[in-house]
This record gives sequence, structure tokens and C-alpha cells, in this order.
Amino acid sequence: MEPPPPSPALEWKFSQVFGERTAGEEVQEVDIISAIEFDKSGDHLATGDRGGRVVLFERTDVKDHGSRREQEKSDYPIRHPEFRYKTEFQSHEPEFDYLKSLEIEEKINKIRWCQTANGALFLLSTNDKTIKYWKVQEKKVKRVSEVNVDPSQGNGSMGSPSTSNSRGHLPNGGCLERPSGYLSNDFSFPPGGFPSLRLPVVASQETSLAARCRRIYAHAHDYHINSISNNSDGETFISADDLRINLWNLEISNQSFNIVDVKPANMEDLTEVITSAEFHPTHCNTLAYSSSKGSIRLIDLRQSALCDNHSKLFEEHEAPGSRSFFTEIIASISDIKFGKDGRHILSRDYMTLKLWDINMDSGPVATFQVHEYLRPRLCDLYENDSIFDKFECCLSGDGQRVATGSYSNLFRVFGCAAGSTEATTLEASKNPMRRQVQTPSRPARSLTSLTRVVRRGGAESPGLDANGNSYDFSTKLLHLAWHPTENSIACAAANSLYMYYA
Repeated sequence: MEPPPPSPALEWKFSQVFGERTAGEEVQEVDIISAIEFDKSGDHLATGDRGGRVVLFERTDVKDHGSRREQEKSDYPIRHPEFRYKTEFQSHEPEFDYLKSLEIEEKINKIRWCQTANGALFLLSTNDKTIKYWKVQEKKVKRVSEVNVDPSQGNGSMGSPSTSNSRGHLPNGGCLERPSGYLSNDFSFPPGGFPSLRLPVVASQETSLAARCRRIYAHAHDYHINSISNNSDGETFISADDLRINLWNLEISNQSFNIVDVKPANMEDLTEVITSAEFHPTHCNTLAYSSSKGSIRLIDLRQSALCDNHSKLFEEHEAPGSRSFFTEIIASISDIKFGKDGRHILSRDYMTLKLWDINMDSGPVATFQVHEYLRPRLCDLYENDSIFDKFECCLSGDGQRVATGSYSNLFRVFGCAAGSTEATTLEASKNPMRRQVQTPSRPARSLTSLTRVVRRGGAESPGLDANGNSYDFSTKLLHLAWHPTENSIACAAANSLYMYYA
């Protein structure tokens, strides 16, 4: 039986932008987006920035027209996902480690959504050292109304006789004189009593969103946290730094278990570090982590308490004679993601995307060239530190496509089904049919301020790729996320959030 033919290439279109810059507008370093994540339903999106702030967006096209299942049954056409600003909160503040004389940035490194409960949203966010567990919930603001006292005659109410007016207005339009000597703080009825006594009614006037930090997981990492990942059991998560991976219980913040430790007895013997780690989407005992040498290790928590020995190792051996000064640098994996089916792992190194089958450790099943045209300029990239940029990657919910970012705010989408030749390049900024969504104004800073990020090491350095197209190392699209159920991509260009759909 022949495999089904690959699906046709998708036609990507611009959908929305939040916080788009105007020409020449200054960007605040703290506003640059550093993390982005959809929740499992795809109805909520979270971004974190270098200023320690988390901004939440919610989907509106489904909420306005019923559930997706109802849309499929009805004649109403299903539109592409549309989001709107929901709320924001300050997750992390800058700190100072007095023992190590070290400043700890407030920058959000990763955000991960947890299971929702009772209409509340839960998520984890982390900077270099501290992980926080947040609960975001709607709270109703209540007001007392419908009392006997006419508010135009005073500011009192029957609920507080000491401040009530001396003339109590009755429901039938008449009024009742208080007898002389009637004390305002006396709860006794006046002579004759009230013909009708209307009790105060508590009415819900409006709702407001409140974010509350439920737990803080701190003091467990000597090095910078590069990854956090939720377990499918809904109870535990991992956090990874350069040399260790710790396992936490969501309910216990003062204790974690070290499950991976690659620190050598002598630090001079250190040859590789952990760069990314993620739990398997359905097997709560399995996780994978990548290294700076370009390898991915699969570990099984059932084998031993300290998982120093991997159950599977995935790496691609270099061709003989191809080794150079830059070989190890560009081989370092900056991000790994499990496919939704748990069968495949996607990895991103500096030059390529690789798709791995966890049942085949002889090599990747597919390799996608992202930066091959930059190979002649590796020396320049090393001089201006761009070679150390950490690009993220993502997979579509159906596992048919993969995506990652590049320079000049470009992102690339590849078809990974057997026989597919799909390879699309889009720029997250240029679209004549754009429809800008303004984010509500903020007291401190705004997502609407954006300009180019000047790279470390000096001024911008535009150049030409192999096709004669210009590219710019100063603008880079590092963070992006694929909607879990639909062909929609959210990507961050500096402090603007762009949404595309197909």
C-alpha cells in the first residue's frame, strides 16, 4: 500500500499584530518579547518579556460564535483564530544575589501553561533562577443597591442608620418624619413603623481579572534556567539549567529532586552542557534533553532515581574532513519539541531543523536547511555574537509541518510529510493588508514601543543571502509558537506579536 501523497503547500496570510511599532519609534529593552506559548486548547496565548512581565491574550472568534463543534455543525464559516488582549501582570522583578555578587535579570525565559480548574488559568513562568506558579481568575466586583433611602437626599443607607437622612423616602412616594429625639444610631423603628422595608441587595456590577502567585520555586539552580516543562500527569514539572535537571511537584515549593546531573568532578573536564529539556506529551516517565554537542538523550524515570544513563541517544555524526573551528558552535541545539503524537522530536541548531523518530536513533528522518547561505559568513557571525543566537522551533498539531525563525524577522515553514517539498519563507512585519490591534495603554511601559534591536557588538550589519536578498542580523525572530489545533503561528519580532494563518 502506497503512502498518501503529501498535502499541498499552505498559503500563509497575515492575521493580527499586537504592539506594532511606528517608524523611528524607540524600543525599550524591557519590552522585547522573550517567551511565547499557547495553552493546550489554543484559546489562550501568553507572552513574557525582558522586563519580567507576562501578557495574556484570549481567543475571541470562538467565544463570540459558540464552540468549534457547534461551528462545524452550523452554516457559519469557521474563521481563522482571532485574539485580543486579556490582562497582564508583573511576574518577576530584578534581584541581586549577595552571596555570588550577581545580578539576576527579571527577563522571562520560558512560560508553560498548566491545567485549568474552575474557570481559572494556571501557568508557570521562570527567569534565570526562580520559577513562579500563577493563578489568573476573574473576580466579580459587588455593590449594595436597592435600599429605602433616596441617594439624592444624602449618602446614607438603611444598612448604616448612623449616617442615614432624617427623612426616609418610602416606596409609595411619601416620606416619613423622624420624631424629635430619634437617635441616628438607634435601630428601633419610628412610631407607626415603615409601610414597606426594602432590604439591601448585593448586585454584581463588573468583573476584573486578578493574577495571584500561588507558589515560588527558588534556590534550586546554580546556573541559568533554560527550560521548564510540565508532565502529562498534571502534578509534576521539570526545570533545567546548564548542568542539572530538577523534578518538582506543583504543590511543593521547598523541595525538588535532582534527576540529571552532568557536572563533572573537575569543571576543567566539562565538554558539554544541557541546552533544552522537555517531557514526553503522554508518557509521564519519559523526557528528552539536548546538549551543546548536538545530541538528544531520552531518559526513563523508571530506571533509576538519578538518570545519568540515557535510554536512547540521538546524534548525527559529522562527515569526515568537514570539521572546523565553528563545527561545535553551530551543532549546539537551542531548542527541542516533542510532536503531539510523542513519536517525533524536532530540534533546532544554528544552521538546520532536524526531525527525529524516537524509534530510530541512527539519524534524523528529515533535515531542513535554514541558514545554509550564512555558512561563508560564520566568521563575521562569530565576531558579532550572532552565532550564539538561540532560535526556537515548533511543530503543527497534525505533525505535518515544522517552523522556525531567522534573521530580518523572517520565519520559515517546512512540510515534513514523506515526499513534501513545501518550504515557505515569510517576514513578520511586511503585509499591505494588515489590521493593527492596539493593546490598552499601560502605566509603566507599552507593547506599542518598538524599534530595531541593535545587536551586541556594534551597529547593524545588513548583507545579502545567496539569492541576493538582504538580511539583517540586528532583527531576529527567535520565539514562535504553533496553534495546537489549527494552522496558525504566533511569532515575536522584538516587542511586536504577529499572528499568521493558513
